[in-house]
Amino acid sequence: MSFRAVVIDNLEGERRVGMRTFEEADLMPGDTLVRVTHSSLNYKDALAITSNAPVVRRYPMIPGIDLAGVVERTTHPQLAPGDRVILNGWGTGETHLGAYAERSQVPGEWLLPQPSAFSPEEAMAIGTAGYTAALCLLALERAGARPESGPVLVTGAAGGVGSVAVALLKASGWTVLASTGRPQESEYLKSLGAAELLPRADLAAKPKPLGKERWAAAIDVVGGTTLASVLSMTRYGGSVACCGLAGSLELPATVAPFILRGVTLLGIDSVMTPRERRLEAWSLLEKRLERSMLRRLSTPIGLEEAIAAAPALLRGEIRGRVVIKVGS
Repeated sequence: MSFRAVVIDNLEGERRVGMRTFEEADLMPGDTLVRVTHSSLNYKDALAITSNAPVVRRYPMIPGIDLAGVVERTTHPQLAPGDRVILNGWGTGETHLGAYAERSQVPGEWLLPQPSAFSPEEAMAIGTAGYTAALCLLALERAGARPESGPVLVTGAAGGVGSVAVALLKASGWTVLASTGRPQESEYLKSLGAAELLPRADLAAKPKPLGKERWAAAIDVVGGTTLASVLSMTRYGGSVACCGLAGSLELPATVAPFILRGVTLLGIDSVMTPRERRLEAWSLLEKRLERSMLRRLSTPIGLEEAIAAAPALLRGEIRGRVVIKVGS
């Protein structure tokens, strides 16, 4: 059987990305074949398509780290044909052929039941970005962060992780401060639940070892100087969940926030998170995230449009989440 896919090739050192017919026989090993109906465009997908970072580890590669779809055949004991499933991460789109294709063959243990509260489109409006935001909130709560402790900051707030984080934190009772370099998105962020907007420049200057205590917790997707500034202004005993490097891989910080204010830096990985933690994150999203917010923060596109949308996402021209209609 053949099907449509976005394929990244490297032919004699020349990298090419385009729509192509792919053969089911060329899919990678896995005990479950999924008919993919929807995916999403994440920062990592955009890097893979544009080759702005060494995300892709083998060729040819089908990008796409998220999928929602229907099981077509399986030998996994906990799955059956017709099951609606989702997948986030596990190396898809990097080392394993990903979701920008009408078929995906993967180990069944990578798949979760599609949450009953969400349609396939809504599940992908959440996707890895929203699931990561939920992992951040769970980590903050395990560290003792509570809304009554003070406000929470979200950096990169107009992006995918940031948009869901703002909505999820607001729904969880927090007063949300949203940092963004896109002042034109102020009304959008306020509609998601942001109480106050901070210009990106406020966190971009070289930070002092300790700044004025401003927030009790934070979710950071930027890294670099921004994360160092966030740490320096976190209140005594506060926590910061770090889940991205949109600004920089570096962290030009001092130990002062940790040893003088008892601040905790929480590292968040979404790719290889164990199944139990994934289920916990999706359960949190089902319980707290309003479905109406998902329509507000997502934009639908077709599979062919994903290639052109990737560089726009990296340039910061796309707000919120992008949902990709892959197949029927």
